[in-house]
Amino acid sequence: MRLARRTNLLIEPPAAATGDIAFNLLVFFLVCASTQPDSGRRQNIPASEPKQQPSQQSQNIEVYVTRTTAAIDGRPYRNLEPFQARLAQLLAAKPRPEDKVVVVKSSKDTSYAQWIEVTGRIEAAGGTITLQLEEERTVASP
Repeated sequence: MRLARRTNLLIEPPAAATGDIAFNLLVFFLVCASTQPDSGRRQNIPASEPKQQPSQQSQNIEVYVTRTTAAIDGRPYRNLEPFQARLAQLLAAKPRPEDKVVVVKSSKDTSYAQWIEVTGRIEAAGGTITLQLEEERTVASP
């Protein structure tokens, strides 16, 4: 006696799960396709060298940026035209490209537009920008 075989090859998923499957596929493709390039201005930040001899290292120019001013070595400028001229004058006195490093510090209330404007002026004057994020402090115990 032979039993009859049932061949049900087509099995449909429950209708309630199709919305979940479509949502998961939509999220998957949105995550995979979101490769929007970053906007902004490209900057070349110099790499630090492991060994620097103190006799060859020159004093870097320090620029401090606030919400309304930019200061070169402690002297504030509200207008950025004389700021750029003074910076170009200081950088022209340095013959080697590795000496034209400008250390940029900023206060917490500095706007992004002000920071971009000042760093653009530094690059236009011929400087190479480096950022000082934190100062290292040594604590002496009493």
